[in-house]
Amino acid sequence: MQARSILSGLFVIAQTFGAASAALAFGFDEVAAEARALALQPWRDAPPSRHRALLDLSYDDYRDIRFRPERALWQDRPFELMFFHAGRGFSQPLQIEEIDAQGRVQPLQVPASAFDYGRNAAKLPALARPGAAAEVAGFRLHAALNRPDYRDELIVFLGASYFRALGAGQQYGLSARGLAVDTTGGQGEEFPRFDRFWLEKPAPDATRMTLYARLVGPRVTGAYRFDITPGRRPEGTTRVEVQARLFLRGRVATLGLAPLTSMFLSGENQPRPGDFRPEVHDSDGLQILTGRGEWIWRPLNNPRAGAFVTSFRLDGPQALRGFGLLQRDRQFASYEDLEAHYERRPSAWVEPRGDWGPGRVELLQFQTPDETHDNIAAYWVPETLPAPGAPLQPIDLAYTLHWFSEQPPARPGGWTVQTRRGHGYDTAQGDELQFHVDFAGPALDAVRTGAGAEPVRPQVEALANARIREVRVQPHPQAGGQVGGQTPGWRMTLRAERLRADRPVELRGYLMQGRDVLTETWSLALPPEGEQKR
Repeated sequence: MQARSILSGLFVIAQTFGAASAALAFGFDEVAAEARALALQPWRDAPPSRHRALLDLSYDDYRDIRFRPERALWQDRPFELMFFHAGRGFSQPLQIEEIDAQGRVQPLQVPASAFDYGRNAAKLPALARPGAAAEVAGFRLHAALNRPDYRDELIVFLGASYFRALGAGQQYGLSARGLAVDTTGGQGEEFPRFDRFWLEKPAPDATRMTLYARLVGPRVTGAYRFDITPGRRPEGTTRVEVQARLFLRGRVATLGLAPLTSMFLSGENQPRPGDFRPEVHDSDGLQILTGRGEWIWRPLNNPRAGAFVTSFRLDGPQALRGFGLLQRDRQFASYEDLEAHYERRPSAWVEPRGDWGPGRVELLQFQTPDETHDNIAAYWVPETLPAPGAPLQPIDLAYTLHWFSEQPPARPGGWTVQTRRGHGYDTAQGDELQFHVDFAGPALDAVRTGAGAEPVRPQVEALANARIREVRVQPHPQAGGQVGGQTPGWRMTLRAERLRADRPVELRGYLMQGRDVLTETWSLALPPEGEQKR
């Protein structure tokens, strides 16, 4: 009760809005109206923090500014709210407002006393004054995920339009974004940002949290609604339902919808010499479910240099049914990292609501020297966009983001467990590539064997810059254990010749028995690995 009595005087309701702040039934349409009005005005970026010392903080000094958990907002509700301070790379403060049960909007002002400034206190005398207000760069919501008496971090919004979420038993890994602008194909990536949030105060018995955000940028504005349902045990899947309306104020080369951002340093397909850890990644592959019902799996790479961009074009009714960056390998022994625990990193699956029309899922991969840099991005690029400027034509989309540990909401009958590259006792001939691909899943558990049964056979083709030399398939009794499947699994071994070293390679394959397709499509793309020999 002592903490809650302190809380009652913690967050000051700003009085600058007057009677207009009590408008009822605030929601998505009001945010969209603001975004539309901004799109018709010339771009003007918001000023940075008024405290220069905050902008000059080192990485370690900025991390030493911590929100005091006992000062959290809504401690008597199922969701608690805590904040991140502005500073260093998070230079532009946010506007955050609360929507009460009657739909009234009131701006929140977070006092500086809600933060522990650590060794930075002497550098920030203005924030030590009684009644001083802090500048907020982001926030996080807490909810009971793993046990009823403790509130875990559920979702964080911090930096540009980035956010990331957790379910039970998970640890932060990949991120989502509101939008990606010119990640490829333009004159450099642009990072629009959420500059204003409206949070609905949760009811005492709330099972989900709703908030709204305004997106601003030089060439696009937007309105977003997020409905967040925590993934508690035993299921552990957190769901974020997203509704968005975008307005283009300028031309873009690539508009990436529902983008995901992750890290891949090394894996069983690309081991890292000198690293004691067998694998280091937040995600190990891109999965896609097409409108025609084909499941596709593309293992990730850490290119030697530059950027490597591939895509999957999809058309027809309901061309895309889902895509995501997945962390399939859940064994500690695959990572051996006692601090990072990559086996606990969530996967994220984007499930469109409604028909997004034709377009492509694009995958960007670029070289990273270590695990501190995100080097993977995946997003949907619509085939056509409305013309920017007046008269404004909105881009409307809706989707559900699933943050999970084991499998997406739907899954294929057989999936890729791992892709290993390299030779055994035999030696490579010229530019020969060799891959060992393990499959598992219920469709393979049900394979008929013995007299009269048709054989399991591989269907493999080289789509670009390769020639298939040999393919064979055989039972693999241990394959299923790595993703919780049932044995037996199957291994496909593939030998192929790379035709040119300075061009990418693309291979695809799956397993069949008779006319039945047993597995997803394994779709491998390798970046160029050197100059063409002359």
